[in-house]
Amino acid sequence: MHLPVLKHTLNLLCSRFYRQKSSKFKASISAMRRAIIAISFFVLLSNAQVVAQELHDYNKVLIPILSKKCYPCHNTNKEKGGVNLENYAEKDRLISDGELWLKVVHQIKTREMPPKSEGPLSMHDYTTLVDGINSILETSLQEKNPGRVTIRRLSHNEYHYTILDLVGVDFDARSYFPSDGSGGGGFDNQGGALFFTPLKLERYYDAADSIVTILRNDESLWKKIVPVAYEQAWYERLINWIKSIFSNDYDEINSPGSAAEEVIIPFASKAYRRFLKENEKEKLVGLFKSVYAKKDSLSNPARFDESIAESIKTVLISPNFLYKVEEEPEKEGAYPLSHFEVANRLSYFLWSSMPDQELFNLAYTGRLHDTAVLEAQVRRMLADPKAKRFAETFSTQWLGINKLIDNQPIADPDKYPEFDMPLRLALYRETVEYFYYVLTNSKNMLELINSNYTFANNKVADYYGLEGVTDNEFKKVPLTDSSRGGVLGMGSVLATTSFPLRTSPVNRGKWVLEQLLGISPPPPPPVVAELTEDPKAHAELGLKKLLLKHRSDPACRSCHEKMDPLGLGLENFDPIGKWRDSYGKAPVDPSGVMQDGTKFQGPKELKLLLLKEKEKIARNFSTKLLSYALGRSTLFTDEPALKKLDACLLENNFNPELFLVELVKSYPFLMKLNDFEKKSTG
Repeated sequence: MHLPVLKHTLNLLCSRFYRQKSSKFKASISAMRRAIIAISFFVLLSNAQVVAQELHDYNKVLIPILSKKCYPCHNTNKEKGGVNLENYAEKDRLISDGELWLKVVHQIKTREMPPKSEGPLSMHDYTTLVDGINSILETSLQEKNPGRVTIRRLSHNEYHYTILDLVGVDFDARSYFPSDGSGGGGFDNQGGALFFTPLKLERYYDAADSIVTILRNDESLWKKIVPVAYEQAWYERLINWIKSIFSNDYDEINSPGSAAEEVIIPFASKAYRRFLKENEKEKLVGLFKSVYAKKDSLSNPARFDESIAESIKTVLISPNFLYKVEEEPEKEGAYPLSHFEVANRLSYFLWSSMPDQELFNLAYTGRLHDTAVLEAQVRRMLADPKAKRFAETFSTQWLGINKLIDNQPIADPDKYPEFDMPLRLALYRETVEYFYYVLTNSKNMLELINSNYTFANNKVADYYGLEGVTDNEFKKVPLTDSSRGGVLGMGSVLATTSFPLRTSPVNRGKWVLEQLLGISPPPPPPVVAELTEDPKAHAELGLKKLLLKHRSDPACRSCHEKMDPLGLGLENFDPIGKWRDSYGKAPVDPSGVMQDGTKFQGPKELKLLLLKEKEKIARNFSTKLLSYALGRSTLFTDEPALKKLDACLLENNFNPELFLVELVKSYPFLMKLNDFEKKSTG
């Protein structure tokens, strides 16, 4: 019997009994009727779920559509854009590479795929693919997974600031150590890029020796570590001598070992950023005693201090100092970080350095999993001047302007002699000061895209043609022309996305896609015709016409249609970021047409168009900052956390403080999984 017929028959029977029986029986019948309706609803819901499951069945429903519409261009023999969807014959493979399939869904939803030349998907195929793939991905994310964070060496920036905060020595680690690469997230704190080589090990030994030498030669710094000059009083020596007559095993009064323990243990605890284990204490004190015994030619306090110095060197070359170590107890599944580990993640995220005493105290008392405490600490840390370290380290790597401070040419020195190192450093500092202001004062991250101000000293102001700045101090300067406002008008970004002799709309457009919108264009074809570098052709035709000729090749067109308009909108800025109206004979044409047909004219209108892409900007900020905070690339399993971070930005006018609070309270930040291999730092 069909469900509607069953329902109608039962209702009819209930009605007849209802007219004939007592009120008590009538109440029972009413309850029965409600039960029938409820059962009917759940049966209908169950049937709907079965239909939905059949609709979204990967092998029966989705694979045939993918085979027909996607595989012809994305298969084993033809990986267009470097993507082979034919590899994902099983649903589990799709889930394991969920990040790629999120991009596939995005391409389908925005109608970028299939390409126009292949014809659009039917509405049935469109909704089936989008709903089906999303359903599979969302189901796989129901069990939270914080991802694995590998043990990480301190980056050069982190080493520099940790030494500064630990002992007060301003050690230039970036120049001293061999350079590191950047990891998948583009930052130098990514575990996958922080390799340890024999050369680096040797340099760490030398660095520890140099730092301790500086400490020994600076009385005020040394006294912060060893506050009292050690020496036994005459009566202590006398008592100890008498004790030695009667026994070889006696408790020495004011022994050098006990005095050293009061210095070494607190120092090593701060350096290791946690409680010391008993065997670690014994090793460090034992080392001191061994060195002290060998330096019997010296008298105290020099003998004591020299032995302490050797112990400090040992701490500074220990893996427990050089690495951000997170313990891995024998646990299955995800588990919370210890309070000291939370303190370390917080401090290296927002200060690029070790925790201060307040964070240590909160870790000691076990309060760093309290969300109210975490929120208060984020606000306190952002208000501290040390937050400028985060502003510099994150912003300069995210925007890719670190090459400004490297001693390598960027612009051709003969054509652009004014682009010297002092100017490069000033443009670099402009970006840092601007980002720091947005982070701590304006509190609207969209001002990184567009604003009516910048930060300048006299050198930057002269360069941009700004008035009213006469000294070397950076300050907020209003802009009468908003073409400059935001990172797209900064000389640091414009110069580092150009070639030495000319601008590159392709590089600049690619930079806008990747760094602001979080979109990675596919790699270029193996053989690409180079754009002519003939100065005469550039002066007579202008770069826009040359690019139009270049992208007439169908193999190049699809990517260039995305990148070129964005870069051409910035063509009023020359290779070093100064304003221009012509290339020589040919006027600059900064107009462009976006893929959706929207037209714009110049950097002002381009920035206004970019501001309409709030969802993409939010996702890009979320991805970049979560990657930086965790020291690893983001994973598909981070998607629930990223969605919450996106929502936090979109619902709070891109307020960075609220966003950072949400980030440090997130599941990936406070939880972890054990890595695959057992590690030792002993």
